[in-house]
Amino acid sequence: MATLVNTLGSAPQDQGAKIIVFPDGSIEGTIGGGKLENYTIQKSIELLGESNVESFLFSTINLQKDIGMTCGGVASIFFEVYNRNPWNITVFGAGHISQSLCRFLVKLKCNLTIVDNRKEWLDKFEDISSEVKLVHLENMQDYIERIPRNSFVVLMTMGHGKDLPILKEILLKKIKFPFLGVIGSIAKRNNMEKELKECGVTEFDFICPLGANIGDNSPPEISMSIIAQLLEFKDKFFNTAKRS
Repeated sequence: MATLVNTLGSAPQDQGAKIIVFPDGSIEGTIGGGKLENYTIQKSIELLGESNVESFLFSTINLQKDIGMTCGGVASIFFEVYNRNPWNITVFGAGHISQSLCRFLVKLKCNLTIVDNRKEWLDKFEDISSEVKLVHLENMQDYIERIPRNSFVVLMTMGHGKDLPILKEILLKKIKFPFLGVIGSIAKRNNMEKELKECGVTEFDFICPLGANIGDNSPPEISMSIIAQLLEFKDKFFNTAKRS
C-alpha cells in the first residue's frame, strides 16, 4: 500500500490518497494517475519482488527532476509492504500437462497464474480455485513485464514455436527469475539454444528438460516430477532469502 503522505507545491492528488498495488501490477485506489502513479506502481512491484526488502519505505520524489512532471512540486510516498515472499508461480500454457500440474499446484500454498492464447483451454480451468489468475493473451510474451521478479516461471505452451518467443524475451532482457523451466527434451533444448544464439542470446539460464528424473510420460506423473523440482528450488530460494 502506498500513501501520499506529504506534498510541496503542485501535486496530482491530495495528501492522504492511497493506492494498493498487487504483484501483477493491478491496483485499487489512486494517488492521482499519470507519471507519479506509474512510478509508484513500478516501485511497488519492485518492492514486492525483493526477498529482503524492509516492510516500510519512505520515498520523496521531485516531480519534475525525478519523473519529468511539468507541474513541479515534491511528493512523499510511504510504502507499506505486505505478503512478502509469497511463492509466485506463472505457468505459460493451459494444455494437457498444465491441466494436471495446476490442479496439483492449487493444493499448495502459492499464488498461481496461468497464461495462454487459447481461451478454450483456459476455460477448462473454470472449476479451479477462484484465487488462480487466468490470463488470455494472444502474444503471451507481453505478460512477462507483469510477472514479479521473485516468481517461478514454467513454459509449457502448445509447442516450440510458442515457448521460444517467451523464453527469448526473458533471456534477452536478462530477467532473472529464481526458476525458469521449459518442458521438452534434450533435442528441443539444443534446437532452442541454436535459435536463441541467432537472436543474440549468450546465456542460457533455464531448465530443460523440466522436472525431476522420476515417473513415466503420463501427464499426472510428469506433473509430479515438475512439482518435486519446483519444491526443491523453492526450499533453496526461501532459505537463502531468510539468511539474507
